[in-house]
Amino acid sequence: MTDQAVAEYRIEDLAHHSGATVRTIRAYQDRGLLPKPERRGRSNVYRDTHLARLHQIADLLDRGYTLASIKELLEAWDAGRGLGGVLGLVAEVHGPWTDEEAARISREELNERFGGRPDDDAVDEACDLGVLERIPGRPDQFLVPSPQELAVAAELYAAGVPLPAITGHLRELRGQVEHIASRFLEFTTEHVFARYLGQVPPTDADAAEAATMVRRLRPLAQQTVDAELARAMRLFATRHLQRHLGTAGAPGPTGPSPVALPAGTVRAVQELVGADHVAEFVRAATERELQARTMNDLARRSEA
Repeated sequence: MTDQAVAEYRIEDLAHHSGATVRTIRAYQDRGLLPKPERRGRSNVYRDTHLARLHQIADLLDRGYTLASIKELLEAWDAGRGLGGVLGLVAEVHGPWTDEEAARISREELNERFGGRPDDDAVDEACDLGVLERIPGRPDQFLVPSPQELAVAAELYAAGVPLPAITGHLRELRGQVEHIASRFLEFTTEHVFARYLGQVPPTDADAAEAATMVRRLRPLAQQTVDAELARAMRLFATRHLQRHLGTAGAPGPTGPSPVALPAGTVRAVQELVGADHVAEFVRAATERELQARTMNDLARRSEA
Protein backbone atom coordinates (compact mmCIF):
# COMPACT_ATOMS: atom_id res chain seq x y z
CA MET A 1 0.00 0.00 0.00
CA THR A 2 1.34 3.46 -0.91
CA ASP A 3 0.99 6.85 0.82
CA GLN A 4 -2.38 7.53 2.51
CA ALA A 5 -3.31 10.30 0.02
CA VAL A 6 -3.12 7.88 -2.91
CA ALA A 7 -3.81 4.64 -1.09
CA GLU A 8 -3.81 1.49 -3.17
CA TYR A 9 -4.76 -1.97 -1.99
CA ARG A 10 -4.39 -5.50 -3.15
CA ILE A 11 -7.56 -7.50 -2.59
CA GLU A 12 -6.07 -9.08 0.55
CA ASP A 13 -5.25 -5.63 1.96
CA LEU A 14 -8.73 -4.37 1.10
CA ALA A 15 -10.25 -7.34 2.93
CA HIS A 16 -8.09 -6.62 5.98
CA HIS A 17 -9.03 -2.92 6.17
CA SER A 18 -12.74 -3.41 5.41
CA GLY A 19 -13.44 -6.47 7.54
CA ALA A 20 -14.90 -8.30 4.54
CA THR A 21 -13.46 -11.52 3.20
CA VAL A 22 -11.75 -11.82 -0.17
CA ARG A 23 -14.56 -14.09 -1.26
CA THR A 24 -17.18 -11.49 -0.24
CA ILE A 25 -15.36 -8.72 -2.12
CA ARG A 26 -15.30 -10.81 -5.28
CA ALA A 27 -18.99 -11.63 -4.85
CA TYR A 28 -19.79 -7.92 -4.55
CA GLN A 29 -17.84 -7.28 -7.75
CA ASP A 30 -19.80 -9.99 -9.56
CA ARG A 31 -23.08 -8.38 -8.37
CA GLY A 32 -21.97 -4.94 -9.54
CA LEU A 33 -21.88 -3.50 -6.03
CA LEU A 34 -18.20 -2.52 -6.28
CA PRO A 35 -16.55 -0.50 -9.06
CA LYS A 36 -14.12 -2.49 -11.13
CA PRO A 37 -10.54 -2.34 -9.84
CA GLU A 38 -7.70 -1.03 -11.95
CA ARG A 39 -5.82 -3.77 -13.75
CA ARG A 40 -2.07 -3.35 -13.34
CA GLY A 41 -0.06 -6.15 -14.90
CA ARG A 42 -1.36 -9.36 -13.43
CA SER A 43 -2.82 -7.70 -10.32
CA ASN A 44 -6.00 -5.80 -9.48
CA VAL A 45 -5.53 -2.51 -7.64
CA TYR A 46 -8.22 -1.10 -5.33
CA ARG A 47 -8.45 2.41 -3.90
CA ASP A 48 -10.08 4.26 -1.01
CA THR A 49 -13.29 4.52 -3.04
CA HIS A 50 -13.57 0.72 -2.90
CA LEU A 51 -12.94 0.73 0.85
CA ALA A 52 -15.57 3.43 1.41
CA ARG A 53 -18.07 1.47 -0.71
CA LEU A 54 -17.48 -1.68 1.35
CA HIS A 55 -18.13 0.29 4.54
CA GLN A 56 -21.37 1.64 3.05
CA ILE A 57 -22.52 -1.84 2.08
CA ALA A 58 -21.76 -3.17 5.57
CA ASP A 59 -23.68 -0.30 7.16
CA LEU A 60 -26.74 -0.86 4.97
CA LEU A 61 -26.66 -4.61 5.64
CA ASP A 62 -26.62 -3.87 9.38
CA ARG A 63 -29.70 -1.70 8.88
CA GLY A 64 -31.58 -4.61 7.32
CA TYR A 65 -31.25 -3.86 3.60
CA THR A 66 -30.89 -6.70 1.12
CA LEU A 67 -28.08 -6.75 -1.44
CA ALA A 68 -30.59 -6.11 -4.21
CA SER A 69 -31.95 -2.97 -2.53
CA ILE A 70 -28.40 -1.86 -1.69
CA LYS A 71 -27.49 -2.11 -5.36
CA GLU A 72 -30.42 0.17 -6.27
CA LEU A 73 -29.37 2.73 -3.67
CA LEU A 74 -25.74 2.71 -4.76
CA GLU A 75 -26.67 3.00 -8.43
CA ALA A 76 -28.82 6.03 -7.59
CA TRP A 77 -25.93 7.53 -5.68
CA ASP A 78 -23.53 6.91 -8.57
CA ALA A 79 -26.06 8.60 -10.86
CA GLY A 80 -25.80 11.77 -8.79
CA ARG A 81 -28.54 11.32 -6.21
CA GLY A 82 -27.20 11.42 -2.67
CA LEU A 83 -27.70 8.79 -0.01
CA GLY A 84 -27.76 11.25 2.88
CA GLY A 85 -31.54 11.59 3.06
CA VAL A 86 -32.16 7.86 2.68
CA LEU A 87 -29.63 6.96 5.36
CA GLY A 88 -31.15 9.60 7.63
CA LEU A 89 -34.59 8.04 7.15
CA VAL A 90 -33.19 4.57 7.85
CA ALA A 91 -31.47 5.86 10.99
CA GLU A 92 -34.73 7.44 12.17
CA VAL A 93 -36.71 4.24 11.69
CA HIS A 94 -34.00 2.13 13.33
CA GLY A 95 -33.66 4.54 16.24
CA PRO A 96 -35.20 3.90 19.68
CA TRP A 97 -39.01 3.90 19.75
CA THR A 98 -39.08 4.37 23.51
CA ASP A 99 -37.38 6.58 26.09
CA GLU A 100 -36.63 3.50 28.19
CA GLU A 101 -32.95 2.67 28.56
CA ALA A 102 -31.53 -0.85 28.67
CA ALA A 103 -29.95 -2.05 31.91
CA ARG A 104 -27.84 -4.92 33.16
CA ILE A 105 -28.69 -7.54 35.73
CA SER A 106 -26.56 -10.24 37.32
CA ARG A 107 -27.65 -13.86 37.55
CA GLU A 108 -27.70 -13.50 41.34
CA GLU A 109 -30.03 -10.49 41.17
CA LEU A 110 -32.22 -12.32 38.68
CA ASN A 111 -32.52 -15.33 40.98
CA GLU A 112 -33.45 -13.09 43.91
CA ARG A 113 -36.23 -11.40 41.95
CA PHE A 114 -37.73 -14.72 40.87
CA GLY A 115 -37.91 -16.96 43.89
CA GLY A 116 -34.28 -17.12 44.97
CA ARG A 117 -33.57 -20.36 43.14
CA PRO A 118 -31.73 -20.77 39.79
CA ASP A 119 -34.02 -21.72 36.90
CA ASP A 120 -32.03 -22.30 33.72
CA ASP A 121 -35.12 -23.16 31.68
CA ALA A 122 -36.78 -19.87 32.64
CA VAL A 123 -33.62 -17.93 31.74
CA ASP A 124 -33.41 -19.69 28.36
CA GLU A 125 -37.06 -18.83 27.71
CA ALA A 126 -36.49 -15.19 28.66
CA CYS A 127 -33.50 -15.01 26.31
CA ASP A 128 -35.52 -16.61 23.53
CA LEU A 129 -38.20 -13.94 24.00
CA GLY A 130 -35.62 -11.13 24.11
CA VAL A 131 -36.55 -10.14 27.66
CA LEU A 132 -32.92 -10.94 28.52
CA GLU A 133 -29.86 -10.90 26.27
CA ARG A 134 -26.71 -12.83 27.05
CA ILE A 135 -23.47 -10.83 27.21
CA PRO A 136 -20.59 -12.60 25.42
CA GLY A 137 -17.91 -13.66 27.87
CA ARG A 138 -20.09 -12.82 30.90
CA PRO A 139 -22.27 -15.83 31.72
CA ASP A 140 -23.26 -14.21 35.04
CA GLN A 141 -24.51 -10.98 33.43
CA PHE A 142 -27.49 -10.18 31.20
CA LEU A 143 -28.63 -7.15 29.25
CA VAL A 144 -32.25 -6.15 29.92
CA PRO A 145 -33.59 -4.27 26.84
CA SER A 146 -36.77 -3.29 28.74
CA PRO A 147 -36.39 -3.06 32.53
CA GLN A 148 -40.11 -2.24 32.73
CA GLU A 149 -41.04 -5.51 31.06
CA LEU A 150 -38.81 -7.46 33.45
CA ALA A 151 -40.28 -5.56 36.41
CA VAL A 152 -43.80 -6.52 35.31
CA ALA A 153 -42.78 -10.18 35.11
CA ALA A 154 -41.27 -9.97 38.61
CA GLU A 155 -44.44 -8.38 40.02
CA LEU A 156 -46.64 -11.03 38.42
CA TYR A 157 -44.39 -13.77 39.79
CA ALA A 158 -44.52 -12.22 43.27
CA ALA A 159 -48.32 -12.17 42.98
CA GLY A 160 -48.31 -15.91 42.42
CA VAL A 161 -48.29 -16.28 38.63
CA PRO A 162 -46.02 -19.19 37.55
CA LEU A 163 -43.16 -18.32 35.18
CA PRO A 164 -44.45 -20.58 32.35
CA ALA A 165 -47.78 -18.74 32.50
CA ILE A 166 -46.01 -15.37 32.35
CA THR A 167 -43.91 -16.29 29.31
CA GLY A 168 -46.90 -17.91 27.61
CA HIS A 169 -48.93 -14.75 28.14
CA LEU A 170 -46.08 -12.63 26.77
CA ARG A 171 -45.86 -14.74 23.62
CA GLU A 172 -49.61 -14.35 23.06
CA LEU A 173 -49.51 -10.63 23.81
CA ARG A 174 -46.53 -10.09 21.52
CA GLY A 175 -48.34 -11.60 18.57
CA GLN A 176 -51.33 -9.33 19.15
CA VAL A 177 -49.19 -6.22 19.59
CA GLU A 178 -47.20 -7.01 16.45
CA HIS A 179 -50.50 -7.19 14.57
CA ILE A 180 -51.43 -3.74 15.93
CA ALA A 181 -48.03 -2.35 14.91
CA SER A 182 -48.38 -3.84 11.44
CA ARG A 183 -51.82 -2.29 10.98
CA PHE A 184 -50.56 1.11 12.20
CA LEU A 185 -47.71 0.99 9.67
CA GLU A 186 -50.07 0.00 6.86
CA PHE A 187 -52.40 2.84 7.83
CA THR A 188 -49.68 5.50 8.00
CA THR A 189 -47.98 4.23 4.84
CA GLU A 190 -51.22 4.49 2.88
CA HIS A 191 -52.26 7.91 4.18
CA VAL A 192 -48.96 9.61 5.07
CA PHE A 193 -45.80 8.06 3.67
CA ALA A 194 -46.99 6.95 0.23
CA ARG A 195 -46.29 10.41 -1.19
CA TYR A 196 -42.65 10.25 0.00
CA LEU A 197 -42.00 6.75 -1.26
CA GLY A 198 -43.33 7.11 -4.78
CA GLN A 199 -39.91 6.43 -6.24
CA VAL A 200 -37.24 4.01 -5.05
CA PRO A 201 -34.97 5.21 -3.72
CA PRO A 202 -36.67 8.47 -2.69
CA THR A 203 -34.96 11.79 -3.30
CA ASP A 204 -32.96 13.33 -0.50
CA ALA A 205 -35.67 15.94 0.08
CA ASP A 206 -38.48 13.37 0.27
CA ALA A 207 -36.44 11.07 2.51
CA ALA A 208 -35.59 13.93 4.87
CA GLU A 209 -39.24 15.01 5.04
CA ALA A 210 -40.31 11.39 5.69
CA ALA A 211 -37.75 11.16 8.52
CA THR A 212 -39.25 14.28 10.09
CA MET A 213 -42.70 12.73 9.81
CA VAL A 214 -41.46 9.54 11.51
CA ARG A 215 -40.28 11.64 14.45
CA ARG A 216 -43.70 13.29 14.67
CA LEU A 217 -45.73 10.10 14.37
CA ARG A 218 -43.46 7.83 16.44
CA PRO A 219 -45.18 8.49 19.80
CA LEU A 220 -48.70 8.31 18.37
CA ALA A 221 -48.82 4.52 18.17
CA GLN A 222 -47.96 4.09 21.85
CA GLN A 223 -50.26 6.93 22.94
CA THR A 224 -53.17 5.39 21.02
CA VAL A 225 -52.54 1.92 22.43
CA ASP A 226 -52.17 3.32 25.98
CA ALA A 227 -55.49 5.17 25.74
CA GLU A 228 -57.37 2.24 24.24
CA LEU A 229 -55.86 -0.23 26.70
CA ALA A 230 -56.90 1.98 29.63
CA ARG A 231 -60.44 2.19 28.23
CA ALA A 232 -60.67 -1.55 27.65
CA MET A 233 -59.18 -2.45 31.05
CA ARG A 234 -61.69 -0.25 32.83
CA LEU A 235 -64.58 -1.72 30.85
CA PHE A 236 -63.62 -5.36 31.30
CA ALA A 237 -62.32 -5.00 34.86
CA THR A 238 -65.65 -3.48 35.88
CA ARG A 239 -67.57 -6.30 34.21
CA HIS A 240 -65.25 -8.86 35.78
CA LEU A 241 -65.77 -7.48 39.28
CA GLN A 242 -69.51 -7.23 38.74
CA ARG A 243 -69.57 -10.87 37.72
CA HIS A 244 -67.63 -11.98 40.82
CA LEU A 245 -69.01 -9.54 43.41
CA GLY A 246 -72.69 -9.55 42.51
CA THR A 247 -75.35 -11.00 44.83
CA ALA A 248 -76.97 -14.40 44.35
CA GLY A 249 -79.67 -14.26 41.74
CA ALA A 250 -78.63 -10.79 40.56
CA PRO A 251 -78.29 -10.79 36.78
CA GLY A 252 -74.73 -10.13 35.65
CA PRO A 253 -73.24 -9.85 32.16
CA THR A 254 -73.35 -13.63 31.77
CA GLY A 255 -76.24 -14.53 34.09
CA PRO A 256 -76.70 -14.97 37.86
CA SER A 257 -73.55 -14.63 39.98
CA PRO A 258 -72.76 -16.15 43.39
CA VAL A 259 -72.23 -13.99 46.48
CA ALA A 260 -68.49 -13.48 46.85
CA LEU A 261 -68.60 -10.67 49.45
CA PRO A 262 -68.37 -11.49 53.17
CA ALA A 263 -71.79 -12.00 54.74
CA GLY A 264 -71.26 -9.10 57.15
CA THR A 265 -70.51 -6.75 54.25
CA VAL A 266 -73.63 -7.87 52.39
CA ARG A 267 -75.79 -7.26 55.51
CA ALA A 268 -74.30 -3.80 55.97
CA VAL A 269 -75.03 -2.91 52.33
CA GLN A 270 -78.58 -4.28 52.66
CA GLU A 271 -79.20 -2.09 55.72
CA LEU A 272 -77.82 0.91 53.81
CA VAL A 273 -79.62 0.59 50.46
CA GLY A 274 -82.05 -2.29 50.85
CA ALA A 275 -81.83 -5.91 49.73
CA ASP A 276 -83.03 -5.13 46.20
CA HIS A 277 -80.19 -2.70 45.52
CA VAL A 278 -77.11 -4.60 46.77
CA ALA A 279 -75.82 -5.54 43.31
CA GLU A 280 -76.41 -2.03 41.97
CA PHE A 281 -74.54 -0.54 44.96
CA VAL A 282 -71.58 -2.89 44.47
CA ARG A 283 -71.37 -2.01 40.78
CA ALA A 284 -71.48 1.72 41.53
CA ALA A 285 -68.86 1.40 44.27
CA THR A 286 -66.62 -0.57 41.95
CA GLU A 287 -66.88 2.01 39.17
CA ARG A 288 -66.24 4.84 41.65
CA GLU A 289 -63.10 3.11 42.94
CA LEU A 290 -61.81 2.57 39.40
CA GLN A 291 -62.46 6.22 38.55
CA ALA A 292 -60.63 7.35 41.70
CA ARG A 293 -57.64 5.19 40.88
CA THR A 294 -57.56 6.53 37.34
CA MET A 295 -57.63 10.12 38.62
CA ASN A 296 -54.86 9.36 41.15
CA ASP A 297 -52.75 7.80 38.42
CA LEU A 298 -53.22 10.82 36.16
CA ALA A 299 -52.30 13.15 39.03
CA ARG A 300 -49.12 11.20 39.71
CA ARG A 301 -48.17 11.37 36.03
CA SER A 302 -48.67 15.15 35.94
CA GLU A 303 -46.48 15.57 39.02
CA ALA A 304 -43.70 13.36 37.61
